[in-house]
Amino acid sequence: MDQATLDAYDSHAAEYAREWSSQSAPADMYQLIERYFEPGLTADVGCGSGRDAGWLAAQGYEVRGYDGSAGLIARARADHPALSFEQSLLPALPEAPSGAFRNVLCETVIMHLPATEVGPAVTRLVELLQPGGVLYLSWRMTSGDDLRDQNGRLYGAFDAEVVHDALAADTTVLFEHEALSESSGKRVRRVIAQRNPTLLP
Repeated sequence: MDQATLDAYDSHAAEYAREWSSQSAPADMYQLIERYFEPGLTADVGCGSGRDAGWLAAQGYEVRGYDGSAGLIARARADHPALSFEQSLLPALPEAPSGAFRNVLCETVIMHLPATEVGPAVTRLVELLQPGGVLYLSWRMTSGDDLRDQNGRLYGAFDAEVVHDALAADTTVLFEHEALSESSGKRVRRVIAQRNPTLLP
């Protein structure tokens, strides 16, 4: 994970939590989750202050949230005391058990990674899934060179083929689309992929 991005989230955790809570609900994302996710244990990777984990729990999912920022994890625990949140960093994400999740949500996170870590991070997200489990993955689109905002957060410019190559080894892509997010107003690409079932001998 990019250290300057982590520092920004830690230093401004309360500010970001207020910003996300004041945005319109990401109805477009939630509609896709309702369409593709199935009941079962669900990981919210890059959970931030827990907005989406809270929504998932309200829909009946058993949720575990993971984020690299200690400040945001503290906010998530305070705002959603009934849910489980752990600090853990992509691409390794060591605190999350492999093969344990029916669903994995990773909303606008991987663009904060150095380019060399994007492919390994996607591979790791797939590893979290049970056979037949579903990954929702999105990232903010950046053209040209990498960008940083006023607080130092990285918005990496990388080719979508890096993601496709990482997914190709063990998933089938069910949905892909690029559009303006109804919540943030930023252009994002969304990919939904299903981990291939284990073949019987």
